Amino acid sequence: MNKFYVCKQKLIRSKMKKIVLLTASVYGMTAVILGAFGAHLFKQFLAPEKLTGFETGVRYQMYNAIVLLILGLFLKFETAYEKNAAGCLIIGGFLFSVSIYFLSFADFWGVNLKFLGPVTPLGGLLMIIGWFLLFLFFLKNRPNVLKI
Repeated sequence: MNKFYVCKQKLIRSKMKKIVLLTASVYGMTAVILGAFGAHLFKQFLAPEKLTGFETGVRYQMYNAIVLLILGLFLKFETAYEKNAAGCLIIGGFLFSVSIYFLSFADFWGVNLKFLGPVTPLGGLLMIIGWFLLFLFFLKNRPNVLKI
C-alpha cells in the first residue's frame, strides 16, 4: 500500500475521532447548561407542556453526548459504518434537540415555527440510522470491536 495513502487514512481517522470527541463535549456541556436553565429559569415562563418538550430535547442531547464520547474513545473510524454512524448521530441529535428547543420557545417569542415540526422526526430518523449502522458494524466486526 502507498505510504501517502496510509498516512492520509490515519489523518482522516484522527480527524474523525477529534470531531466526535469535540462534539460530545459541546453536546454534554450545553445539555447541562440548558438543563439548568430549564429547571430554574425557563419554568418561570414556559408552559408546562413546552417545558416537558424542552427537557426531552436536553435529555436526548445528553444521551447523544455520552454515546459520542464512548464512540470517540473506543472506535477507530476505519470503516464507513463507524464514520456514518457517528455522522448520523451528530447531525440527527442536533436537528432533533435544537428543533425541540425552538418549538418550545415559539409561543413565548410569539413566532410561528411550525415549519420546524418535520425537522424533529428527521433528526430522530438520523439517530435511528446511526444506531442501526452501529449495529451492523458490531455485527460484522465482533472479534475486533473492543481491541484498543
